[in-house]
Amino acid sequence: MDTQQENYQTVSITKTLSVSPKLLHPERVLNLSNLDRQCPNHMYLVFFYNPSPAYTNLPLDLVFSSLKSGLEETLSVWYSAAGRLCLNQNDGKLNIWCNNNGAVLVEAVTQVKISELGDLSQYNEFFEKLVCKPVFDGNFSLMPLVVAQVTNFGCGGYSIGIGVSHSLFDGPAAHNFFRAWASKSAIMKEKGGLEQQKPVHERGTLLMSSYEASNVTGKPPSQNSNTVTRAAAIDHLYQLIMQAATDQRLPEVGRLNQKECLLRTFHLSSQMIEGLRREVLGGRGGSFSCSSFEVVAAHLWKARTRALGLRKETMVCLQFAVDTRNKMVPPLPKGFSGNAYVLVSVALTAGALEEESLETIIKKIREAKNSVGNDYVSAYVEALEGPQHSLPPLKELTMISDWTRMPFHKIPFLHGEAAYASPLVPPIPHVAYFMQNPNDSAAIDVRIGLLPQTVDSFCHHFLIICDEFK
Repeated sequence: MDTQQENYQTVSITKTLSVSPKLLHPERVLNLSNLDRQCPNHMYLVFFYNPSPAYTNLPLDLVFSSLKSGLEETLSVWYSAAGRLCLNQNDGKLNIWCNNNGAVLVEAVTQVKISELGDLSQYNEFFEKLVCKPVFDGNFSLMPLVVAQVTNFGCGGYSIGIGVSHSLFDGPAAHNFFRAWASKSAIMKEKGGLEQQKPVHERGTLLMSSYEASNVTGKPPSQNSNTVTRAAAIDHLYQLIMQAATDQRLPEVGRLNQKECLLRTFHLSSQMIEGLRREVLGGRGGSFSCSSFEVVAAHLWKARTRALGLRKETMVCLQFAVDTRNKMVPPLPKGFSGNAYVLVSVALTAGALEEESLETIIKKIREAKNSVGNDYVSAYVEALEGPQHSLPPLKELTMISDWTRMPFHKIPFLHGEAAYASPLVPPIPHVAYFMQNPNDSAAIDVRIGLLPQTVDSFCHHFLIICDEFK
């Protein structure tokens, strides 16, 4: 019986091609910033398109060839995506060798019906079969930066699973790249229907030291030791690592087992989020207001910390990514295609976090967000100048990545929007992703990795307030 089930859930690869740019560019090295070099791993996203009368009899060959030709055109403009990572022989740092080697596109079929996968917002190990994962032997020059797999389901629906090196794009840049590709691959409508923005691949001021950047902005870097800007996120990480190293007598402090984490998605409707806002105000009036991100982030941090059951004196930290595109002077150019995110941080003891109101935590989150400017970005980039090591997964660190302004499900690779766009297991499994729900643009789907022993407690603390406002 198990063998029959495994055979039924087989995904068969029927074609694998290397896709080169339609227009070849002269070979060159694109220098990356320290922000790009933080995570060269591939990030995977699977787009699900339910069966549609519009393509009931659409042959897989046509879908595959349309995606292939669209990718060829897209790589002609997004030429860095057709390159390979390479090591600078002088300093050992990663850059991109724009050599036109191309991307990898895979065609696959399965008997499984999309409806049999259940709730697409919930991670399913079967999703891992819907992406192409090249074997990495340590040689970056052999690893394509973009890999994709189109899978035809037994019901006539499709999935498109895409993996992109995080050294190539951050979230907004990947979103723009996918939109460009979808626009060039249109099958049942006129091509070029999505508004396009020309990508800017040069990393510009993010490659500069604070002193070089000061020549661009006209503002001298801080000299006074009392006013020197530090990257709080980096400082707090060091403190958490030191806490884990010195407090080994406390069994709950320190490393968590990445493989143990269970991915769960929690749907917060717009009514539930509004209820959280009312909870912040406590029934009183006033001018205080907060964004959906701020109130959900504050609530999640408290709920996750409670679920971990940490001692009151244990330092805990909330970190989230802030886009610097419009935070710098001058702003990064429109269409900037590199990594432009830095982490900001709020740190408290577990006891203080428990006692603080949501309003106070939200104010701390806002203060951290508003701290990002030229000085903070320079301090953050320079703090990454030394040898890079994988961040040890720390229980006390709650990380959030906000995707709500990047509605990946709206990208029409096929007819209409995707039923869902599901990220796979990220390099840091306990990071929480805030995603726009396909059925309610004001709702937030929270995807987070949880330790098995904390799932029930987290659900209780995270949903107990929200449940009151369903």
